[in-house]
Amino acid sequence: MLVTVAAGAGVVSALSAGSVGRTAEVVAPALMVMAIILSTGKVSGAHLNPVVSVAFALRRDFPWRRVPGYVIMQFLGATLACLFLSAVLGQAGMLGATEPGAGVSGGEAMMIEALLTLGLVTTILGTASGAQNVGPLSALAVAGYIALAGLWASPISGASMNPARSFGPEFVIHDFTNYWIYLIGPVVGMLVAVAIAYVLRGPGGRDPVAEAAAQGAIGPSIFAPPQVGGGVRAPGTKP
Repeated sequence: MLVTVAAGAGVVSALSAGSVGRTAEVVAPALMVMAIILSTGKVSGAHLNPVVSVAFALRRDFPWRRVPGYVIMQFLGATLACLFLSAVLGQAGMLGATEPGAGVSGGEAMMIEALLTLGLVTTILGTASGAQNVGPLSALAVAGYIALAGLWASPISGASMNPARSFGPEFVIHDFTNYWIYLIGPVVGMLVAVAIAYVLRGPGGRDPVAEAAAQGAIGPSIFAPPQVGGGVRAPGTKP
């Protein structure tokens, strides 16, 4: 859903002669992130971004064994979103690919992506820490930051901050010329953000509140067998 909105805004804008303005293009994904965090955050942590999963793991608030699965699904979700857009709307507007702005070099765009991702990951780690956990309001903080970053920096780099979001369009249009910008920049920004969190809050990994925010709290599966005990009778037993 995130990449459908983020890339789809560029596609629809190209198809409709710019009726989706730049402000809408950057605010719409932010609102989608807020909706996803509020609706599914307690299930999975609502990472949506490979660098977020790795950052939580580096902070020891998320198990490393889950990182590969999360990253695979983030890239798969981005790719499926862009395949859907391509099938339904075509590949107008380069399918919403993130690219450096006119006159902006790859190095300049990469540095902006690193800076933006530093702020994003700092915001996420800050609102999920025990010292400053704001619960559902973290969705507002993260969405607000994404919109803010896009409003001032999208003409420079596209304000992706997400290697999976940038991968989807480029995979479908078969053009990875500038993908390195949206891989190296976010990774560098994430590492700096984790280092800052270490200085401000310590090594992490000791706060159950932060761990719950990072991992979610998956409830009992519908496929799980009924549990016996705790006041619940097993079928066929006498009260």
